[in-house]
Amino acid sequence: MTKDKEILDGLADAVLAMDEKRAKSLAEEVIKRGVDIREAVLEGLSKGMEEVGRNYNNGTYFVSEMLLCSDAMNAAFDVFKPHLKGTEFLSKGRDIIIGVVQGDIHDIGKNLVKVMLESVGFTVHDLGTDVPLERFIEDAQRVNARIICLSTLMTTSMCQMERFIQTLEERGIRDRYKILVGGSPVTQSFADAINADGYADDAFLAAKKARELMET
Repeated sequence: MTKDKEILDGLADAVLAMDEKRAKSLAEEVIKRGVDIREAVLEGLSKGMEEVGRNYNNGTYFVSEMLLCSDAMNAAFDVFKPHLKGTEFLSKGRDIIIGVVQGDIHDIGKNLVKVMLESVGFTVHDLGTDVPLERFIEDAQRVNARIICLSTLMTTSMCQMERFIQTLEERGIRDRYKILVGGSPVTQSFADAINADGYADDAFLAAKKARELMET
């Protein structure tokens, strides 16, 4: 195994182990050795977070562990950020808006999706919970986002997702955005019915779907 491969595997392991100190140290080693930062993010940090996502889905990790893993990832990513200017990871076009639609204040699922999106290099603008539809549009226009992620854990708020897409269509700006929806009551059939561009039933799949949407 080469030294660079050891560093990449170490980054993944540090994220999985929730070890901020080691993640930061290895990130500094990446810079020192001139390892490709893009590779360090994709083959190190992202690989670690993918395993975290699998552990969460199979019940090995819970929300608290996933968030601690995110802290480790962010500790390393903060080291990389000054060196990523002008690259695909911090360039325009990788901005995503995310928020919980109006009428819902539950944010755990949304927070996990945010973590996974950041782990694959997106710049995530988190609007929080109980977000009015107009706020989604205003912020998407402000940062020139291509993807808008709508979340809800309440069946009574699902109608806000449909209303949002209808509003975009009425204003003639629907084709500017890819709309990704999710949350425990949301299904693929519902996403299809409201003409959303994508649906994911967990944070790992949401990040994967967002990458696919970015390429279309």
